[in-house]
Amino acid sequence: MLSACPSGFRLISGYLDPPAQDALAAAVAAVLEHAPLYTPRMPGSGKPFSVRMSNCGALGWVSDEAGYRYQPTHPETGRPWPAIPRILLEAWQDLADYPHPPEACLVNFYGPATRMGLHQDRDEQDFSAPVLSLSLGDTCLFRVGGLRRNDPTRSIRLQSGDALVLGGEARLAFHGVDRILAGTSTVLPQRGRINLTMRRVTLP
Repeated sequence: MLSACPSGFRLISGYLDPPAQDALAAAVAAVLEHAPLYTPRMPGSGKPFSVRMSNCGALGWVSDEAGYRYQPTHPETGRPWPAIPRILLEAWQDLADYPHPPEACLVNFYGPATRMGLHQDRDEQDFSAPVLSLSLGDTCLFRVGGLRRNDPTRSIRLQSGDALVLGGEARLAFHGVDRILAGTSTVLPQRGRINLTMRRVTLP
């Protein structure tokens, strides 16, 4: 645990070695063939996000003028989300310390100019389940704070292959992405960064 972060915050640097990163990149490419990236929109205003996204799993997180929610189908194709790849499920079993499988895995793609403001992940029913994310591609400057938006924050570099767990008190920590360090990885053919975020959505 990093000293300035809430209890339950865990950074596992280099969790995926280079061959595992390549395997995960191939698995994600297969997911995106079935469920292509799209641009979510802000509730109410309809303003587009800077990040493009997709999902895999029984449920997928979406955002549009109607609000934030989970649903079983892609908002543009209407097709069910593809299954979560085995390599991600194995990471969940290894790191989540939670007895039930994830139901959703968000696939967020960050280009060189993409940002994500401070936010909490709180659209799920069971906050005892952690949020587990894996990074692929370019390094990002990740910001994490406390349970209130105005709590002090710190910046952490997340590199390709790193795993991050928000559990316990840190499950509702405010966090975001300040910057992408373009050109720091060649794992992804299209460059950029992909963040894969697994969540349990419903109560067991």
